[in-house]
Amino acid sequence: MPDSHPAPARFPVTVDIAALTVRDDVLNVLLITRLIEPFRGRLALPGGFVLAGEDLATAAGRELAEETGVERVPGHLEQLGSYGPKGRDPRGDVLTVAHLLLAPNFPVLSAGSDAAHAAWYPLSQVLDGELQLAFDHERILGDALERARSKLEYSPLGAAFCGEEFTIAQLRAVYEAVWGTRLDPRNFHRKATGTPGFLEDTGRMTGGDAGRPAALFRLAEAARPTVGRPARAVLNPPLMRPRT
Repeated sequence: MPDSHPAPARFPVTVDIAALTVRDDVLNVLLITRLIEPFRGRLALPGGFVLAGEDLATAAGRELAEETGVERVPGHLEQLGSYGPKGRDPRGDVLTVAHLLLAPNFPVLSAGSDAAHAAWYPLSQVLDGELQLAFDHERILGDALERARSKLEYSPLGAAFCGEEFTIAQLRAVYEAVWGTRLDPRNFHRKATGTPGFLEDTGRMTGGDAGRPAALFRLAEAARPTVGRPARAVLNPPLMRPRT
């Protein structure tokens, strides 16, 4: 038996943020144009190196602010997974901890740090190969999309794409954009409003299509995230996406 274990490997750690929103009923991803090598001029997910003494969520928020001008992380942020460290960065072994951000449509204020530009792009342009991303970010984005699709089935996080109050039609548009399919309006309304612990009627109305009023809903109390307590994780029964 050896007297000692091999010395642990040492390598940098980064965070990457797959930020998704729905704009004009289309699922979009937040991308930056890299200002420095490697992959200068290529599109990439916002992210960067974790600083000494910094936890991962703090690093994700800082990088989002530095590269896109978003000072306060909106919506729902969670860890997606770890990637690497070997083979994903031409500079050497680098481990990244990817995060998924589900958020209402928010403005990208400015690019900074090592980003020349930051903007929303239709996610379909990446999936179809029209846009190619640096590093292994296409793989990360694919995993983020599948996580988001699953989250909408079993959790109340579909509302994370909406404002505080929303109509059922607006919520349905989120599900259609994320799942990439059309949903029957009446069936979706019945399932969304009939799922315990998901939505509650505010008692207020808004103008809907063709000026017709529509009821405004919000997340039920048990489904709302609070400081130190995330939103309830499970909808029962779940809102299952159509299988093709």
